[in-house]
Amino acid sequence: MAVARLLLTISALISVISLQVVYGGIVCEKLPVEVCAFSVSSSGARCVLEKSTLRDSNVLYECQTSEIIAENLNELIETEECMNACGVERMTVGMSTDSLAERGFTNKLCSTRCYNNCPNIVDLYFNLAAGEGVYLPRLCEAHRSGNRRMMSEFGSFAVAPATVGFGDLTISPASAPSPVSS
Repeated sequence: MAVARLLLTISALISVISLQVVYGGIVCEKLPVEVCAFSVSSSGARCVLEKSTLRDSNVLYECQTSEIIAENLNELIETEECMNACGVERMTVGMSTDSLAERGFTNKLCSTRCYNNCPNIVDLYFNLAAGEGVYLPRLCEAHRSGNRRMMSEFGSFAVAPATVGFGDLTISPASAPSPVSS
């Protein structure tokens, strides 16, 4: 299973490189769905994987350009290293703060391996959290320290997470936090 997934990802990345040569940059709608999530187009817009159920009950995945602009990033297909370090999946549909309510995910996102080395993913979740009124560095501090009192401040955040899909919401980019020290 892992080998098949790796081969599929390698195949998709080769397709992306071919697209860049032909089209001169990354266009979300032209990306294979296997590399859509956590990618950034040449214009700096984030790509978002959308899922539709067809009348015949088949599922269709499409890569779309979102209205969310990545700050200081463009033409980026996220690396496997960052995907693993940050605990995100290639086939993530939409953009959501739901995962921030999961301790395991937040621990990975806030780890120095992710936080210091994967600015694309950190910037995305920084802005999604900001849209909920949560300052990601403070959330990470709470998770790293294990301080229950600090984490309780984010309790209401876990109750009503927002989901951002194609065309649903524009979040103004904020400056992503500086890397944390080891």
